[in-house]
Amino acid sequence: MARRAPRARAGRVARRTRETDVAVELALGEGASSIATGLPFFDHMLDQVARHGRLVLRVRATGDLQVDAHHTVEDVGIALGEALREALGDKAGLARYGHALVPLDEALAEAVVDLSGRPHLTFEAGLPSGKRFIGGFDVDLTQDFFQALVNHARLCLHVRVRSGRNLHHVVEAIFKAVARALRAATVREGTALPSTKGVL
Repeated sequence: MARRAPRARAGRVARRTRETDVAVELALGEGASSIATGLPFFDHMLDQVARHGRLVLRVRATGDLQVDAHHTVEDVGIALGEALREALGDKAGLARYGHALVPLDEALAEAVVDLSGRPHLTFEAGLPSGKRFIGGFDVDLTQDFFQALVNHARLCLHVRVRSGRNLHHVVEAIFKAVARALRAATVREGTALPSTKGVL
């Protein structure tokens, strides 16, 4: 009997509102990524997610940046979460859990992921509230991005920053830690569904 080839682990989402126009293509695996959101630092962070999460990621986003970056960042998080959920399929054979502790010089960030099907974010990063920018990116939007991702990927994510002074280092360590945790959680370990419930 011929073996059935595993389903391609990929997702594609287009999201258009009065504020943004976002297209995301995501595949679990290695390959070149292409990211353009109009926010260079955010592009850099998404590239970290692709590279360290072992994802092929194509993101195109235009938004009302003349108003604020919030709509663009949040809607990219929504679309990325939906594409990831599509790529994970029924989650059969996946490790389900992932953990990473990532340093960047003085910054140290921890991320723990459960592909539980239940959205939850614990975000203990100690980032300053209010308008604090890194290359045009409002640091306050970091949590908003991950909340949108969690809600639409339907996963559980805990983020904790253990140390850090430089905001660039802290935020980048967070994105890298989440990427590495996702990478661990999405590894194939067999064919069984990693849940006693029979569904995730």
